[in-house]
Amino acid sequence: MAGTLEVVTGSMFSGKTSELIRRLRLCMLAKKKVQIFKSYRDNRYKDEALVSHDGFELPGFAVRNSADILRSLDAGTKVVGIDEAQFFDLSLVSVCESLANRGLRVIVAGLDLDYRGEPFEIMTHLLARAEKVTKNLAICSVCGEDAHYSQLLKADSAERIIVAAADRYEARCRECFKSPDSAASPAREAILGN
Repeated sequence: MAGTLEVVTGSMFSGKTSELIRRLRLCMLAKKKVQIFKSYRDNRYKDEALVSHDGFELPGFAVRNSADILRSLDAGTKVVGIDEAQFFDLSLVSVCESLANRGLRVIVAGLDLDYRGEPFEIMTHLLARAEKVTKNLAICSVCGEDAHYSQLLKADSAERIIVAAADRYEARCRECFKSPDSAASPAREAILGN
């Protein structure tokens, strides 16, 4: 069987983890050996479980880096699920490619944009290499339209990654999203040619 790389992406509250769990449960029903990994940084719910915002969960391993995925892989595993890919180092890309090249089905979920509206580099690489990409949209918490931005409600840190849930983030559409940077970022200016 040929391996594959699938990526589920979108904003906060768009159902990425729920979709990952759904796909992994189907693989389990088909009697395929599944292993699930997430970053140790995702400590919002349970350390040793993949948990969606709506409370669905599957047992999984919290790992410190992408190399730990390869070290923790059991013989006979056919499907690997990885959540919160944006928290991993760039070598996750080569780990996913290696697993898919070995014939495994690799399903990865993660945010495509940070709270400033800037792409996560790791996600751009995973999206480009995936055979299957699913972009989920959320519902804008302000106007109810389709949302693909993650609005940080209170910026009390300059960190790019701020792990939190509904207490700190809302899904927003393009019109309702307000970047914490009043001026365009250098990356955005470079893309726009300014």
